[in-house]
Amino acid sequence: MKHTTRWLAVLAASLAAFAAQAQTYPTKPVKIVVGFAPGGGSDFIARVIAQQLTERMKSQVIVENRPGAGSLLGAEYAIKSAPDGYTLLLTPASYTVNPSVYKLSFDPLGDITPIVQLSRGPYLVAVHPSVPVKTLQELVALAKREPGKLSYASSGTGAHVQVATEYFLYTADIKILHVPYKGTGPALNDTIAGNVQMIFGSVATALQHVKSGRLRPLAVTTPKRIAAAPDVPTVAESGYPGWEVTNWHGLVGPKGLPKDIVQRLNREVNEAVKSKDVEKVLSSDGLEPAGGTPEELAKIMKAEVARWAQVVKRANIKVE
Repeated sequence: MKHTTRWLAVLAASLAAFAAQAQTYPTKPVKIVVGFAPGGGSDFIARVIAQQLTERMKSQVIVENRPGAGSLLGAEYAIKSAPDGYTLLLTPASYTVNPSVYKLSFDPLGDITPIVQLSRGPYLVAVHPSVPVKTLQELVALAKREPGKLSYASSGTGAHVQVATEYFLYTADIKILHVPYKGTGPALNDTIAGNVQMIFGSVATALQHVKSGRLRPLAVTTPKRIAAAPDVPTVAESGYPGWEVTNWHGLVGPKGLPKDIVQRLNREVNEAVKSKDVEKVLSSDGLEPAGGTPEELAKIMKAEVARWAQVVKRANIKVE
């Protein structure tokens, strides 16, 4: 009986300690590490979420940019930090491509603690107006009729947008020359200039040029059409049922992040992304809020790592 009483007392003390930790966290600023320079899409998402968490947790949440090596410098720093909830990592969709194109010093799935998916959105498949096509089917027919004539731009070899494009080319059984650039801006500018013919662009950057007539939209890569361009069909509607690629962002921590901290962050982010303010801000960048459980984010990441490994192998994508 004494042993039982003692065991119950220890259990109660442990539960009280966990409860106290959940209530007091955070007691100092929390960092969300972004592996890209300020001003890009990942930085934008991180700052939206950081502001929301600062307001909701009554403690400062800041964004720390650590660009370099295809975002690997930032990822390695965050993943190898102490699992105490004070250093988190913003993971873009390209995080799941990196294991197939870079030699990593960490396990991209085993060395993290998934917290929550933040956002999701499509790529806009667009061509220069000089290309004599108005639909995705016509583009595929042209590529088959005149192989080697067309080229597409990307933000760099091994980038998420390149593997997304190569995934479609494989599905459609066509070959279009890849022209890599050092960033989204130069890739988009050269497509607008007509130096390359096609691009999978983000809605935030490409849609304004579609509206001005400098690009012609053919499809969006998400399963459903988007409110910002309701007349543009999906790739699936354009003859490729089930085909989709989502450009998403997630929030993770180092392996071993305490469950109560994961639950707290997950709850706060889920409540934040349900707000009309966040939905409005994200929609301005062509995105929509996501949310969900840590397990759902883990499932997405595992599936994406496997998918892009196949695409990288088929397309023989290599980063020099």
